[in-house]
Amino acid sequence: MNFLNEVANWYPDAVSFAAGLPYEELFDVDAIDRYIRVYRRHLAAERRMSGPDIRKELFQYGRTKGTIHRLVARHLEVDEHISVDPETIIVTVGCHEAMFLVLRALRSDRHDVVFSVTPTYTGFSGVARLVDLPVRPVAGGTDGVDLDHLRAQVAAARAEGLRPRACYVMPDFANPAGSRMSVETRRRLLAVSAEEGLLLLEDNPYGLFHDGEHRPALKALDDERMVVYLGSFAKSGLPGARVGYVVADQPVAGAGSFADELAKIKGTVTVNTSPIAQAVIGGKLLEHDCSLVAANAAETEIYRRNRRLLLDGLSARFGSVPGITWNSPSGGFFVVVTLPFAVDDELLRISAREHGVIWTPMSYFYENGGTGNQIRLACSLLTPDLIESGLERLAKMIEERLTETTPNDVVDAR
Repeated sequence: MNFLNEVANWYPDAVSFAAGLPYEELFDVDAIDRYIRVYRRHLAAERRMSGPDIRKELFQYGRTKGTIHRLVARHLEVDEHISVDPETIIVTVGCHEAMFLVLRALRSDRHDVVFSVTPTYTGFSGVARLVDLPVRPVAGGTDGVDLDHLRAQVAAARAEGLRPRACYVMPDFANPAGSRMSVETRRRLLAVSAEEGLLLLEDNPYGLFHDGEHRPALKALDDERMVVYLGSFAKSGLPGARVGYVVADQPVAGAGSFADELAKIKGTVTVNTSPIAQAVIGGKLLEHDCSLVAANAAETEIYRRNRRLLLDGLSARFGSVPGITWNSPSGGFFVVVTLPFAVDDELLRISAREHGVIWTPMSYFYENGGTGNQIRLACSLLTPDLIESGLERLAKMIEERLTETTPNDVVDAR
């Protein structure tokens, strides 16, 4: 991924389908001041704080577990029908810190191991490496997770004397594959989790951005408290605020909740999450009655439009080209394209330099690497004109590559 960033810096005029960033045209600098004013009024009216108390709340070191935990709990109830005790929520410095806290807490010795549906978000893999916690792959299958393979991987780990702790999943429009689990698969996954005594680490940054069909989060279906819910306001709030959270309501014998254990770790890592950043997010939540669905109505329409333009553009250019296929996610930021030739860093460099278009090799999202013949296209950041221009450039790159490719070069990404 560092190489991908370097390519973007080397060729700044290239159209980039690489970055899965929020759409920037709706960013409003004045909104930051407004959100803080809304949050200040909330502190005065609902929490009965005086002027000095409000100043302290905003300027001083804050509570380790966070200051907007009650608002986060209200948002989860409103948008996801998840009911949790606010005290089991830790407000973190982005979702990556939430991952770090959870994995560090789960890693007690060299026998611990976690699992992840593959292809896997590189942020999770990177955090796992930081805490020296091995990640074993689980096939995604046709419905977001292959439950038979998950059981087999857990059994194999136990046979080796290892201790399976958790499985990382992204049920809605996963990064990078764009896959989405059916409701039935979610229920079956929860049953497997309970039977195996395996926590599920649910990451849900894209669940709001669908084409009209909301599906319950795993945490909303979680009657056994097997799900640790990883949340972020990067895509749905304000990425620059760097505010995320984790819901960890699992009881810990003699130690309260799992959230209490995570708070101890956070206290030695970041101490607390910026109260000013939390105030901005808190104000945005309050302004929309704690509904991020309402707060992101315009963004959701833009992501739907961009995804439609991308899929229609692929169909228009490659619909009759043998060996080129792609998935059609009903939400999220990403589309995966399968090509009849190998893709690697060198082809990416050529694509950026000679054709002015950047994409992400899917091999980046597999621990064992490999060449592969799939690319990920992200459409969230781009305007319609850039999507069209980027697809034209991509088509020329593919056409040139096809004329150079022989049958022996074709690689099966599976």
